[in-house]
Amino acid sequence: MVKDGEIVSQGYHKRFGGRHAEIEAFRAAPDAVRGGTLYVNLEPCSHYGKQPPCVESIVRHGIRRVVIGASDPNPLVNGKGIAFLQEHGIEVRCGVLEDACKRLNEAYYKHIRTGLPFVALKIAQTLDARISARAGAQTWITSDEARRYVHRLRRAYDAVLVGVETVLVDNPQLTVRLVRGRHPRRVVLDSRLRTPLEAHLVRDAEAGRTILATTVQAPPDKIETLRRRGVSVWPFEPEADSRVPLKPLLEKMGKEGIASVLVEGGARVFTSFLHAGLVDRLLFLVAPRIFGAGPAAFEPLQLDGRTFELKEVETRRIGTDLLVSGIPEFVSEV
Repeated sequence: MVKDGEIVSQGYHKRFGGRHAEIEAFRAAPDAVRGGTLYVNLEPCSHYGKQPPCVESIVRHGIRRVVIGASDPNPLVNGKGIAFLQEHGIEVRCGVLEDACKRLNEAYYKHIRTGLPFVALKIAQTLDARISARAGAQTWITSDEARRYVHRLRRAYDAVLVGVETVLVDNPQLTVRLVRGRHPRRVVLDSRLRTPLEAHLVRDAEAGRTILATTVQAPPDKIETLRRRGVSVWPFEPEADSRVPLKPLLEKMGKEGIASVLVEGGARVFTSFLHAGLVDRLLFLVAPRIFGAGPAAFEPLQLDGRTFELKEVETRRIGTDLLVSGIPEFVSEV
């Protein structure tokens, strides 16, 4: 929120179902915003959902001008917010830094258009594409700076997902500990419900935010024990290979309000998501190390001569490591 060339208030949407950014900004400085300019990356909502319409609050607070990064693809909004503001005498400009704003809201755009969460794969690997020094061994690969970056990533996603092998080997917490912020929900692919009852994910203070995605073949008594602890257990009909079906899992996650998921391992999980065409963004953290042996980031993909190529590639240095990110797309046969 800007008035007389000064930023007088700021706000952001802190959680799904919570107050929208505009309302947070008004609450921060309710008396300083009248006659000012509101800058938002997404068109203000104009309907009653989990929160009342932001456009009504904008009018009520006497905002003179609204600058919008991108329109809202939600059919309940999609231009209606802009029209409402203009009808009430507010100057509106839309499409400022539009591409950057759409990138900022890429998870929301995916979720609102498909009902599915935005899926990002985060892979920490060596120069020779190893994700561990040897099978079944926990191995730190990246720098302290990169690990803090991963915790910031977790803070930005609604859920973090791993396979049960990662739980058995690493006993991870999958929380945000190295930075301040909310913890994501934690999802484990565990077709036979092998997650130990002693694992952090099902006995720590965040156990109520853990989801074990399993199959109907899981032991009913263990399901009941976990549910008594507050852990969510979602049984699915298994795939032909007895694994948890990924598309139905993502559909259920979307219905539960999970709009984005960060997949953190391991190789079988990475491979399954990529092979199924369910990955929206790949994030490689490459450490300047060579193990010479150990599990690779991906199992054989069997792409029938095709290959994946990263589009819209971005690179940056984080500590001693290199972050490479992009959108994976199939390309023609090589």
